[in-house]
Amino acid sequence: MSKFEAMKKIRDEVVALKESSLYDYRTSNGYHAVLGEGSHDSHIMFVGEAPGKNEAKMGRPFVGAAGKLLDQMLAANNIPRESVYITNIVKDRPPENRDPLPSEIEMYGPFLDRQIDTIRPKVIAPLGRFSYGYIMNKFDATMFLEPISKAHGKIFDASASYGPIKIIPLYHPAAAIYNQHLKETLFKDFEILKQFT
Repeated sequence: MSKFEAMKKIRDEVVALKESSLYDYRTSNGYHAVLGEGSHDSHIMFVGEAPGKNEAKMGRPFVGAAGKLLDQMLAANNIPRESVYITNIVKDRPPENRDPLPSEIEMYGPFLDRQIDTIRPKVIAPLGRFSYGYIMNKFDATMFLEPISKAHGKIFDASASYGPIKIIPLYHPAAAIYNQHLKETLFKDFEILKQFT
């Protein structure tokens, strides 16, 4: 199965995921599941937490205010957006943009796992504490787990099914929109990614 076919299969399964508590919320509001976008051969994969309202309306990740900031950081480091892969753990929007529930992360996590195995990135950059916690747990790196306020911008070595990878946790862009200090930190941390493009 080609990467395209594998990703399409994941998409089709998520779209039909009636077992999810978010399925009815998505369909009754005319929202889309948000699988991700970018290069299926990317060296860098960004993993956010869950889609917001703009993302659910358009079916694309990181297209609102946080997405604009992500685009600025990519552009500042000469990393074309289309050369990376951007997704979330949870593929459907939680009501009122609340944090994803543990049960929702558990429900959607296996789809992210399959996306990682399909794309085989060299670097996974979790955006925010939920995706950071999930990724560190997935790759048996919980012994290094610390608050994102300490872990951001660090490089952790881990092993994927397809070989060695780097995990580089970053603040979620949404957290930096109203906090100038975090924004400066996020831009600085982002520079680390240039060496992996």
